[in-house]
Amino acid sequence: MEASSKVRVPRIAIEFCTQCKWNLRAAYYAQELLQTFSTSVGEIALVPATGGIFTVIMTHRNSEGQGESSTETAAEVTNTIVWDRKIDGGFPETKELKNRVRNIIEPNRDLGHIDRSLKKDIVQPATAEEPSKTEPTSQHDVQVNQRNVNCEDCK
Repeated sequence: MEASSKVRVPRIAIEFCTQCKWNLRAAYYAQELLQTFSTSVGEIALVPATGGIFTVIMTHRNSEGQGESSTETAAEVTNTIVWDRKIDGGFPETKELKNRVRNIIEPNRDLGHIDRSLKKDIVQPATAEEPSKTEPTSQHDVQVNQRNVNCEDCK
């Protein structure tokens, strides 16, 4: 049996671990992206999974395929990993997620206070007392950050 349907691009799929109970976090990010990008995105999907997964993947037209055609027409598309909790070290700040999405679908768009905040973060050097963003903060994170190890909730 085969099914087919039209996919509206850009499509953002938020894949999240239900065993880790990241449903609300995934829904929050989806709501924030819809609020910011509204009709600039074709759809946002919540994809339940297991195994400590939390990824944001965007399906979008290749840069040379972008033009004034409808979001529903057939086109060559690319999947881009916008955020992967295991690679990027935890969950994104909302402003960072919006920045990464914007850089793919509307690179010239001004995100206002988000852009100013991100520039401020770059200018200010981190102090020695601040923990590194990639360092695990708990035993749970240590176990989950290891590539082939599931979190305790997913075993």
